[in-house]
Amino acid sequence: MTKRNLVCAVIVLVCVVLFNSILVARANDTNRIALSDNQAYPESITASSDGTLYISSLASGGVTRISRGATKGEPWIKPGTFDTRSTLGVLVDNATHMLWVCSNDMSAFGVPGPSPVSGSHLKGFDLRTGEGKVSAALPGARPFCNDMAISQDGSVFVTNTFAPQLLRLKPGSTQLEVWLEDQQFAVPSPGAGLDGIAFGGDGHLYVNTFTKGELFRIEVHNGVPGKVTKLQTSRPLVSPDGLRLVSGLTFVMVEGGGTLDRVIVTQDEASIETLAEGFSTPTAVAVVGTTAWVAEGQLSHLFDPVKNGPPRLPFYIKAVSLEK
Repeated sequence: MTKRNLVCAVIVLVCVVLFNSILVARANDTNRIALSDNQAYPESITASSDGTLYISSLASGGVTRISRGATKGEPWIKPGTFDTRSTLGVLVDNATHMLWVCSNDMSAFGVPGPSPVSGSHLKGFDLRTGEGKVSAALPGARPFCNDMAISQDGSVFVTNTFAPQLLRLKPGSTQLEVWLEDQQFAVPSPGAGLDGIAFGGDGHLYVNTFTKGELFRIEVHNGVPGKVTKLQTSRPLVSPDGLRLVSGLTFVMVEGGGTLDRVIVTQDEASIETLAEGFSTPTAVAVVGTTAWVAEGQLSHLFDPVKNGPPRLPFYIKAVSLEK
């Protein structure tokens, strides 16, 4: 090969590499959406029936909205609105056009939040206007509203992370009740208890516990709790968090250890299949069609910045195909 031909070959090779890099970068851009707030620390994510995403913020508070197909989010519920503080679990109820939001005073964890409101509350906002409609305080000495699921009758079920309790808000009520208290959900010290929650296609409730890494089924009969069964997982779980139904008894779940999982329940066993890994403290997942949107919380940088340093900016919501 002549020197001239060698130079031409090298130039062609460089162009091919650069072109492929551009394609990869563009592909990555379509699989993630950046959040503009440098203090976003997204804690939860939910989707409406039209594919609009709603994201909470543990540090800043408020709710960000991302319309389907949009490349960036927009502030929707401003921090502190309707006496909210740090926002955690968010869940759309398409039937009633409501967005349910967990609001918590996180000052004991070094996160002041956007308002001085104390305690833990379940807040309901009109999905069409963003107006606050319902505010229900969680009962108990150390309440912590984490995540929610909605039953067929419209009741909102809430995981109370620092108590072994599942709470329920009946339609039209503004007062949460203890629906189930079970020592299988006992909170370790130090540590956190109940976290992710979802109804399965069988009508029963499925919940996980964050620190112990457990997965449970709670039988539901005419709105009344029945047998609680600890499911045997195909591998150990590392800080399981957000849990959402795909269909039947197939769920998606994130683990704080950095993965997005497919969870398939068969009788008293749960198969755990890792769909994607390498997330920085994923906190929640929402399903839109055949896509799972993962909130990458990076919470370790918020709670222990000395050890873990600053977060990687910008914060992202990342898409993973469920057709695997």
